[in-house]
Amino acid sequence: FPSHDNQAELSAEEQQELEKLRAIIEQASVDGVITQGEREGITLAMRSDGKVTLEELELVRTLITEKVSKGELVLDYL
Repeated sequence: FPSHDNQAELSAEEQQELEKLRAIIEQASVDGVITQGEREGITLAMRSDGKVTLEELELVRTLITEKVSKGELVLDYL
């Protein structure tokens, strides 16, 4: 895959949404567990602008899915 910075393609509003989502995920992850309520909050944040972007999905993959696979984070709703 060619390496390029997708951040430059985002509008200021999209960038702000992404940063807000990052903060919500990081706050939810602080205790090492994502609860059902935290998961719903993350999902709501992703959908707040009426669309889920690839950047948002990538953020979730990086901050949640990869940490779960490494054993750094537990999902408490499965």
